[in-house]
Amino acid sequence: MTSSPLYTDTLPGASHWSMKVKKGYALKLADVEGGANLGVMFYNPENLLERYNAPDTLKCQHTFRLTKGHCLYSDMGRIFCSITEDSFGWHDTVCGNSNKKMVAEKWGEKNYQEARNQRHQNGYDAFLVEIAKYGLGKKDMAANLNLFSKVAVDDTGTLMFDAGAAKAGAEIVLRFEMDTLVVMHTCPHPLNPAKTYPFKPVSYSLFQDAPVADDDFCKNLCPENGRGFENNRIYHGLQA
Repeated sequence: MTSSPLYTDTLPGASHWSMKVKKGYALKLADVEGGANLGVMFYNPENLLERYNAPDTLKCQHTFRLTKGHCLYSDMGRIFCSITEDSFGWHDTVCGNSNKKMVAEKWGEKNYQEARNQRHQNGYDAFLVEIAKYGLGKKDMAANLNLFSKVAVDDTGTLMFDAGAAKAGAEIVLRFEMDTLVVMHTCPHPLNPAKTYPFKPVSYSLFQDAPVADDDFCKNLCPENGRGFENNRIYHGLQA
């Protein structure tokens, strides 16, 4: 990455945002206070029907959780981005979103008209509001990532949220392998057991990155990733 960011900002808790990140750029995300959850979805801005595919991402890399070295795949077998750095070490991609009923039952209902920026927003509605900017709706929702949230499985197969994994200053860097529409929110994870609604901010910075080398760690993590990078090369016109 370049030594200084081209753009940086902070997304407050219970908020949503989106941006188009071009191929060859990197997005550094950081849990400012500890305990944040960043819900993320990816779309191809040139063809919004192409979006992040959680099952393919996990099965082709033989993993349940995401960390450094893993690539995030589209439903066309291409790679949106690669995780080049990660100090958190375990990001959830199976538990989905919180919704209005879930949030109200856990923390009570607070809408924008009454509480303004202290409203109890949920992930599902936050995503809907954000993707509407691009003409998308409920039918276009896909499985999302939950960055900075660790969810493990016990011996009975029960999913368990690990609140102790939260670390202030934890960072993850996503290097984009194709132009990507990134949609995100800072609403709580659906399994978060916090007694009060967690308003946790996430900072983000955009950098220009170096070209992918032949010995790139993400590209060579497994044979499937090599094929994913080849799919991207074909998509971009067989450029070297």
